Amino acid sequence: MKKSFLIKTVLFAFLLASFIGFSQNITAIDTNYVKNNYLKSEVYIEMRDGIKLHTTIYSPKDTSKKYPILLQRTPYSSRPYGKDKFRSQISPNRFLMEDGYIVVYQDVRGRWMSEGVYDNMRAYLPNKKGKQIDEASDTYDTIDWLVKNVKNNAGKVGTWGISYPGFYATYSLLDAHPALKAVSPQAPIGDFYFDDFHHNGAYLLSYWNATAVFGYEKTLPTDKTWYEFPELGTQDQYQFFLDHTPLSKLDAFYKEDNVFWQQLKSHPNYDEFWQSRGIIQHLKNIKPAVMAVGGLFDAEDLYGPLETYKNIEKNSDNYNTLVFGPWSHGDWARTKTRQAIGNVYFGEDISLNYQREVETKFFHHFLKGNGDINSGLPEAYIYDTGKNEWKSYSTWPPQNTSKKSFFLQSNQRLNALAEKNLTSEEFISDPKKPVPYSEDIKMVFTPRKYMTDDQRFAARRPDVLVFESSVMEDDVTLAGDILAKLVVATTGTDADWVVKVIDVFPANAPDFEETQSYLKMSNYHMMIRSEVMRGRFRNSYEKPEPFEPNKMTNVHIKLQDVHHTIKKGHKLQIQVQSSWFPLIDLNPQNYVPNIFKAKETDFQKQTHTVYNNSSVEFTILEDK
Repeated sequence: MKKSFLIKTVLFAFLLASFIGFSQNITAIDTNYVKNNYLKSEVYIEMRDGIKLHTTIYSPKDTSKKYPILLQRTPYSSRPYGKDKFRSQISPNRFLMEDGYIVVYQDVRGRWMSEGVYDNMRAYLPNKKGKQIDEASDTYDTIDWLVKNVKNNAGKVGTWGISYPGFYATYSLLDAHPALKAVSPQAPIGDFYFDDFHHNGAYLLSYWNATAVFGYEKTLPTDKTWYEFPELGTQDQYQFFLDHTPLSKLDAFYKEDNVFWQQLKSHPNYDEFWQSRGIIQHLKNIKPAVMAVGGLFDAEDLYGPLETYKNIEKNSDNYNTLVFGPWSHGDWARTKTRQAIGNVYFGEDISLNYQREVETKFFHHFLKGNGDINSGLPEAYIYDTGKNEWKSYSTWPPQNTSKKSFFLQSNQRLNALAEKNLTSEEFISDPKKPVPYSEDIKMVFTPRKYMTDDQRFAARRPDVLVFESSVMEDDVTLAGDILAKLVVATTGTDADWVVKVIDVFPANAPDFEETQSYLKMSNYHMMIRSEVMRGRFRNSYEKPEPFEPNKMTNVHIKLQDVHHTIKKGHKLQIQVQSSWFPLIDLNPQNYVPNIFKAKETDFQKQTHTVYNNSSVEFTILEDK
């Protein structure tokens, strides 16, 4: 198989930024600031089982005072390597960098220059004995070494990270070292089955390329841990994956040496393999202060920060706060002036203000300040992506909310009142012509823009059902989770169900400078939240079951939290469909035990029915 080597300067830089989740603020005022103000050292810190982890330490040149430590553990490299080679920026943002901290980066076990064997989402061991290890023990041992050996440290440590490094930040909360005082998991992976590689059991085909990064093991620190991406021969993502359905055709690109690809295929259900790698269920009795950060339009890790915050809030008595802005994956670590997702503009200097007024304040308070429970930050600091303004709440969801259901009724109506007579809408789902998730024709690693994309192209397809409210007479603010309660039937024995929540703009809506040239914001169908449920998992993620053909069946789909005002003059719309390609893989629509092993003959056209007693339950913010 022909392959193109990844390390081509521009492509490598782009992909590295994507994987790291923009863990560094990529715009620096002075690219020599770190070199001029910090000393760099590289050490190997020995873990309790004898494995040594490569660790890079940046210490302020001013030794007249002591400094707290900011630590990031990463699978994406603590480069550049060499004592005379410096990052252009360190710390979560430049304000913290200029404020003065000892900043530490570490290659996690089995990655890059660290010894040991890498384990993708290594399982947590609650009762470790002797030389047993996990990422919690590696973090503990690292912090213990740092506070005992790094000169001029103040004995207080904070951890942070975006995306996969966010997972390691969350992990630091388990069996936490006494010196660990402040932790900020940002877009953290909470559970690989529900975050990145599956959504409610549906395989995220759009994340398939990531298997090249997470799939291989190494045995020596000098082995490469950044691997080749397959040469696909096209820029048309939709056509490529359509040509490579069923999934078994993708075996041509990943052989047996890609361990993670083999694991994905062997574990299609939420079995012990996946359950043991989840971290959400272990977030109990947490002691350090926590600030979970996420993007309301993060296509990769929306589940992680929300569930991290909610589970700590439910099971701990520590300082715990949540920040969600109008960002895609890692946008808050940038400093671009205009904040937009795709075609939709949200405001100016949003990320810069977050870095200065929120992130810096959090770490300063708990690492340099008095560390009491009052940090000056609200419990929840959430952006309203309809009104384009920040809101502060004492709880999340806010206290003054209520549940309100809208029913999917005949004649494309969305209504708060249920109909007395049972009716239904139906459509034909054809695996040969699946509904695309985007109109854009390109090959993307992990799609982001689609989270706010115009959905008119889908609304005009016969295999997408549309239900729309009347024009809003007053603002309606959605503030919390969403639950779709579908009542459906299918002529087949399996089906995917996709629900999209859409803000329909009025006809006089003006264009933004970010609006694509072939679009207009007039009547724009902005997707504000969406989710898929692989129907076989409607009752259990561990034990899938087929549908009984033509039998009325309940399928409930949880959509992650939103904070969005459907403004006066706008309309609320719900779309229901059964394919979303190639964001997710194609469902054969005939039940097979393992979709990764489906054959071409398994994929068949089916008719799906949605009944009018189906509803979508919203969390609505009430007027005070």
